[in-house]
Amino acid sequence: MDRLACYDCGETYPFGEAARCSCGEPLWFETDPDAVSWPDTGGRGAEAGAAGHDSLWRYESVLPAATPVGLAAAAGGTPLLRAPSIEPADGPRLHLKLEGTNPTGSFKDRGTAVGIGRLDGPIGTVSHGNMALSVAAHAAADGREAVILVAEDTPDSRLAMIAQHDPHLFRVRGDYGRLYEDTLERDLGVAFLNSDSPLRVAGQKTVAYEICEAFRPDAPDAIVLPISSGGQASGVWKALRELRAAGLIEAVPRIYLAQAARCDPIARAFRRGATRVEPVTGEPTAAVSINNADPPSGNRALAAVEATDGAVASVSEDALLAETDRLAADAGISVEPSCAVATAAVRDLTESGDLGRDEDVAVILTGSGYKYGTPGAGTPSVREIDREDVPAAVRELST
Repeated sequence: MDRLACYDCGETYPFGEAARCSCGEPLWFETDPDAVSWPDTGGRGAEAGAAGHDSLWRYESVLPAATPVGLAAAAGGTPLLRAPSIEPADGPRLHLKLEGTNPTGSFKDRGTAVGIGRLDGPIGTVSHGNMALSVAAHAAADGREAVILVAEDTPDSRLAMIAQHDPHLFRVRGDYGRLYEDTLERDLGVAFLNSDSPLRVAGQKTVAYEICEAFRPDAPDAIVLPISSGGQASGVWKALRELRAAGLIEAVPRIYLAQAARCDPIARAFRRGATRVEPVTGEPTAAVSINNADPPSGNRALAAVEATDGAVASVSEDALLAETDRLAADAGISVEPSCAVATAAVRDLTESGDLGRDEDVAVILTGSGYKYGTPGAGTPSVREIDREDVPAAVRELST
C-alpha cells in the first residue's frame, strides 16, 4: 500500500510524492482488493457491540502501517450500542458508535495511530481540539516530538489538555485557515498529520469496517456522522467501497452527514445540487470542532453522499444544544455538541422520510464530552506567534 490515488480524476502517485492531486483534490491510499477480508474471529453482531474487537489493527491487511506498540495499538475497537431510549417515534433503530472510548477520547486516534506507525521523526498537526490532543498524546507515548498549531482564540482550558503531553504548542495569529495549506506547501522538517491526510483517512476508515463487521452478514441501512474537514466522511466512504468491491457487503449503506447550521458549507452545496463546495462565512457555534468554513475534503465528502444516495443535514443551534443534553439525560452518553448534531440530524431525516422505521442506522458519535466539562488547571506553556513566523519557528526546533 504505497500508492495514492485521486477519487475524482483517478491520477496516482507514490506515497510521499504529492500531498494533493494536480487537479486539486485530496488523495487516499489504494487498497489491494485481495487484502480485504473479515478477520478470522468474525463479527459479534450489532446487538453485541464491539466486544469482539481488540483494536483497529484487526484490519492491518488494509492499512499502510504495521501494528505499533503502546498507545497507538489501543486505538479503535469502540462499542456499538443500540439506543432505543433516544430513537425517534416511527423512526429507525439507532446504533451508536462511541468513539469517545478511544485513548484520547475521540475518533482522531484512529488516524493518528496509523500515522505514528508510518511516519518518522517529529509529527505535527493543525488543530485546536481533538486532533491536537491526539497527536500530542501519541507522540509523547512514542517518544517523539510534536508540533501543535492552534488558532488564536483557542480557550486556555483546551490548551491545558493539550499541553500536559508537553508538545511544542503554538497559538497562531493571522489566517488560521491558511495554515493547512502552509503545512502542505512548505518543507518545515516536521511530518504534518492533518485532518484529511491519506494516513489519517486510512486509519479513520476502520470505523466503518467495525460497523459493517458488527452487522455481518448484512450492513446497516445508513451511517450518520458529523462532518468538519471531510476526512472522516472520506474514510467511511473508502471503507464501504473496499468492502463492496471485495463482496463482503451486498448493499452499500447510505451516508448522511450533519453540520451545524451556523457553519454548513457542505450542506449548502448539497441543497444547491452542486458538486463543489464553496467556502462560507461561518458564525460562532457551540459545535466548535466542526466549525469549518472551507473544508479541504468537502468535495470528496459531497461525492460520498451522492454516490450512496445519502444527504447532508443542517442542525440549528437550539437543536444541537438540546440534543447534547438529551443524549446525556436519556442515553447516559456525554458528547460534545459537535457530535450531537448527528443524532439531531436523525430526527430531521426521519421527518423528511430519508430514514425509515424498519431501518438500522449507525450513528458515529465522534468524541467524548467529559474532557470539555471543566477548565484545565494551571496556565499552559504556549507561545504566541504570527502566522508568517511559523515556518522559521518550527524549523528552529530541529536546529
